[in-house]
Amino acid sequence: MSTQTDTRRLTAVDIAKRKGGEKIVSLTAYHAHTAGIVDRYVDFILVGDSLGMVMHGLETTLPVTLEMMILQGRAVMRGSSRALVVVDMPFGSYEEGPEQAFRNAAHVLKNTGAGAIKLEGGVHMAGTVAFLVRRGIPVMGHVGLTPQSINTMGGFRVQGRGDEGQRMLEEDARAISDAGAFAIVMEGIVEPVARRITETVSTVTIGIGASPACDGQILVLEDMLGLNDWVPKFVKKFGSLREHIEGAVSGFADEVRAGTFPAQEHTYQPSAPKPPAKG
Repeated sequence: MSTQTDTRRLTAVDIAKRKGGEKIVSLTAYHAHTAGIVDRYVDFILVGDSLGMVMHGLETTLPVTLEMMILQGRAVMRGSSRALVVVDMPFGSYEEGPEQAFRNAAHVLKNTGAGAIKLEGGVHMAGTVAFLVRRGIPVMGHVGLTPQSINTMGGFRVQGRGDEGQRMLEEDARAISDAGAFAIVMEGIVEPVARRITETVSTVTIGIGASPACDGQILVLEDMLGLNDWVPKFVKKFGSLREHIEGAVSGFADEVRAGTFPAQEHTYQPSAPKPPAKG
């Protein structure tokens, strides 16, 4: 007789309840195997459109398609069992209006099994967020440095410097919170502003280059593992995987060229002949 232990996956509601409580931990993942590694340690996994830059070598996230997000979202769902999985809505899949956003968000959730979607924008996206939430789509917002808007922002620039910038950020976060988002990612925001927003909105805030006062923190997995040569100021490298991978690849190449790999223990030998049957 076999027994089965059910592991309940965290939901957007569980994350929303953590406002002001235990810190929320999150990382990105795009593959089943990395999702399986981080699943036991994080509260939610973000399948970010950063996969365009991390996996495909694109210069920005703008060329990422809905199909790419769904493919990697499925992989992350297969590799995880406990963490909430949130899938980014890519550029061009929701900005046209609430109906387009709902159609594509529903498509993502149906075809991945993920528990929520994330979209970028502040005041101008509040109506869309409210539209989605009223129709059963859990929404994570994203304000501050929004990578899908870098062409109008003039590049990857820290947000919230100057009185006008601070006012706009606070209005953006408040609008998304009031619209019903269960969480808000705050990226590239000067610390005092990010802290003040966290203290004044009722929605949990997730910082990435923001403030330690945020209700949680997120990093791109490949950045914190040290796989990239250059990382932003807000990233701490918790590992040096690039060096380990290069060492392993170098060792493999050396042994192949020297003829020492594969060795006897790595090759298959023919079966020993069977003794003749006794008559």
